[in-house]
Amino acid sequence: MEKKNTKVLLILIAIIIIVGTIMIFTKGLKFELQYQDSKKVELNLGKEFERKDIKEITDEIFKGQQVLIQEIELYKDSVSITTSEITEEQKENLIKKINEKYSKEYKVENVTVEQVAHVRGRDIIKPYIVPFVISSLIILVYIIVRYYKLNILKVIVKTVGIIALAQMVLLGIIAITRMPIGNFTIPAVIFVYMFSLYISTTIFEQELENIVVEEN
Repeated sequence: MEKKNTKVLLILIAIIIIVGTIMIFTKGLKFELQYQDSKKVELNLGKEFERKDIKEITDEIFKGQQVLIQEIELYKDSVSITTSEITEEQKENLIKKINEKYSKEYKVENVTVEQVAHVRGRDIIKPYIVPFVISSLIILVYIIVRYYKLNILKVIVKTVGIIALAQMVLLGIIAITRMPIGNFTIPAVIFVYMFSLYISTTIFEQELENIVVEEN
């Protein structure tokens, strides 16, 4: 029964990795709005504002579009509105609504719509590469010292293999579900990484216990 469950699990993992790889090469990965090609408008409202009030305006104007609303400036009296596309009509309606809501006198021709270039995936993970490599080397040294009786090469290969497989499954799930890459991606990667280490060390502990029993 256990062998059957293991076989089913391996088949499922293989399917996720294969389908995920196909999705990546055909459709690519999906990113959160702040990492995509987008358009942005920044407006000084002259007073503090409620995000929900801006959202009511953007929901009416940018129907069906994802919109990112951010406070800017020290006194939080300016707003940045980012979305995938801002047409001239949408821009006119946005300025009209903002003028009415906050008693401003913005003119459409004086408001600039900025083009925001997409952020590459490698640039998102770049700040984490060095800390990840250093921590991984430290952990790997500990594992080698702890489980040296199990054959060092075997321990290294199995540990790296489990970690790599788990990350490939995570990437496959992200690609298949079209889950946008963004703020929660790195925590998910770290969680899967730690869980992979837990699995590998659990396996090694069992093997080490068997060796100790045999020696005694």
